[in-house]
Amino acid sequence: MEDRMTAVEKKAAFQEHLLTQLNDALVNQQKKIMTLEQRVHALKDQLSSRDFVKRQEDEIPPPHY
Repeated sequence: MEDRMTAVEKKAAFQEHLLTQLNDALVNQQKKIMTLEQRVHALKDQLSSRDFVKRQEDEIPPPHY
């Protein structure tokens, strides 16, 4: 009976540890997702404002011209 209780306690401890690891991984993934979402929104804003495209008159000709 003592061996069975020890085995159950070991399994419970392992599952608790695994659950903590999975939670940490989930938190890290959520942080990365939020960062990526912010970057996507920033890129959308940049694309909609069209500030990233220079007018042809503002472009400096390449040195080989």
